[in-house]
Amino acid sequence: MIAAIRVFGYSLFAIFIGLLFMGIGRKIIARIQLRLGPPFYQAFLDVGKLFARKSITHNFVMDLGMIMSLAGLLSTMLFVPVAGHIAIKSSSNLILIIYLMAIGHLGMAMAASASGNPNATIGVSRALTMMLGYEIPFFTVMLGLIIFNGTSSLELIAQSQAGGLLNWNMVKFPLGFLAAEIALQAIMGEKPFDAMVAPAEIASGPMVELGGKYLGLAFLTHAVSIFVETGIMVNLFMGGASNVFTFVLKQFEIYLITVLIEAVFPRFRIEQAVKFLWTVPMSIAVVQLAIILL
Repeated sequence: MIAAIRVFGYSLFAIFIGLLFMGIGRKIIARIQLRLGPPFYQAFLDVGKLFARKSITHNFVMDLGMIMSLAGLLSTMLFVPVAGHIAIKSSSNLILIIYLMAIGHLGMAMAASASGNPNATIGVSRALTMMLGYEIPFFTVMLGLIIFNGTSSLELIAQSQAGGLLNWNMVKFPLGFLAAEIALQAIMGEKPFDAMVAPAEIASGPMVELGGKYLGLAFLTHAVSIFVETGIMVNLFMGGASNVFTFVLKQFEIYLITVLIEAVFPRFRIEQAVKFLWTVPMSIAVVQLAIILL
């Protein structure tokens, strides 16, 4: 019972922080673009409104895919240390995180493909292609950190950076941090790596057939993904945190970088995005790995 309560509490916390970041991000982008923008709590209002609406059910595969997408990312979140606290302890949780994140993304792909809309299929194809682009440089950076620390435990990697800013991996391995940040922009689906949604081209791609509770689930999935992905970066490069407030503040600093880039950069075409990811961040990640090995 205690374990179930802990898991439920972690899930609610991740969803709350993710939705809060989404609202603040929309406000920041609006101000950069000289617009007033919605209030910072708009994401909470959107989710409440969507779950209050009726939904058009397509088929069982689409239902299963939406649930699989949210469940996969919530499962990933349980292995991410939050200020030294972790819902499920594992000696190799970084490896588990890699697999569980893929399950979440593939769940959304399955749901979108089952909708039968050609725009959704194109969006899924682009998203899976983009995965090939960002996973390789990001995993190369993680491989270097695993070799350097002699462990794949995200908790131990965070603990090894105790002692202040100069011990953080973003200071010790700036090239790796830069490569991971570029890959993170693509992982989060923000500009210039948002060709899979491209509203003006494919009507938001995988989300084109989502409405009501389905779109509400997509909002929650995106919120959890923001929490998971920024949390991984904080533990890998910023030494985790001694308390939850500091951890969330560091997460917001990582998220703020992606938001600022999103606000001012145009969109890559899908082939441009993959080529860029396989050249710029991949080259930087390989150089960082070579430095660690030497």
